[in-house]
Amino acid sequence: MATPLSADKLLKALRDEGLHVVEHRSWRTNNRNHKGPWGPAHGVMIHHTVTSGTASSVELCYNGHSALPGPLCHGVIAKDGTVHLVGNGRANHAGLGDDDVLRAVVAERDLPPDDAANTDGNRHFYGFEAVNLGDGKDPWPEVQLLAIERAAAAVCRAHGWSERSVIGHLEWQPGKVDPRGFGMDWMRGRIGDRLDGEPERPPVEPPKPTYEPFPGAAFFKVGRNSAVITAMGKRLVAEGCGRYAVGPGPAWSEADRKSYAAWQRKLGYSGSDADGIPGKTSWDRLKVPNA
Repeated sequence: MATPLSADKLLKALRDEGLHVVEHRSWRTNNRNHKGPWGPAHGVMIHHTVTSGTASSVELCYNGHSALPGPLCHGVIAKDGTVHLVGNGRANHAGLGDDDVLRAVVAERDLPPDDAANTDGNRHFYGFEAVNLGDGKDPWPEVQLLAIERAAAAVCRAHGWSERSVIGHLEWQPGKVDPRGFGMDWMRGRIGDRLDGEPERPPVEPPKPTYEPFPGAAFFKVGRNSAVITAMGKRLVAEGCGRYAVGPGPAWSEADRKSYAAWQRKLGYSGSDADGIPGKTSWDRLKVPNA
């Protein structure tokens, strides 16, 4: 018996397993808890969406549809391996299933055939919907399979479960076929291997540069609208080179060009080297804050 993970703990477990996780809208309060209990948690269930496209699949799983209100799972696993969290609590994904299967999951032993639909699975299983048409032809990219492995392992690791706590929808409810396109014994093998080791930490992102990198001379042209231009203008004013009647602002203008030309002349440039179009050396010396 396990108390379900809080939203923060679920998010941390997934990210600690090396997953890229997107928090979709108000996922933390999106649930069906008013329709029945959530917990104790006993396992993880894998599904396919029978849809294509990440955005539409995520919205469907968040909102549900007329016959089945959302959320339809806890996380949607996209083709690119991103996990989109859409629910926290009871979700409409498992439906009624076999009580013998549930007992096997709790005991972490081999699964019996699922030949009954007499037990509430939404109460006891985390659900992950992987974006796939489920027609046996839609491919499963390795990055998506890896994300399924990682997501299931993350929840198991957080609860101290083995791979035996992970099942497919087709192993729970008679007549279901998902996930179609790979075997659950094979996936459990991958999850077990992962649980035998340490979680893969996400790579540390390099810190953003203190100053805006030079965007190239072609960036500075009529029609360009960017916060970088505003930040540049403010620095030019601070250096005593501002030639603005109003501003500076985000749209590249003649006032920007004249102001930058004044900066170039301040640095000792002349002639065509002080034409007001930024170059890398003068730009780096201006130290435009990152925008």
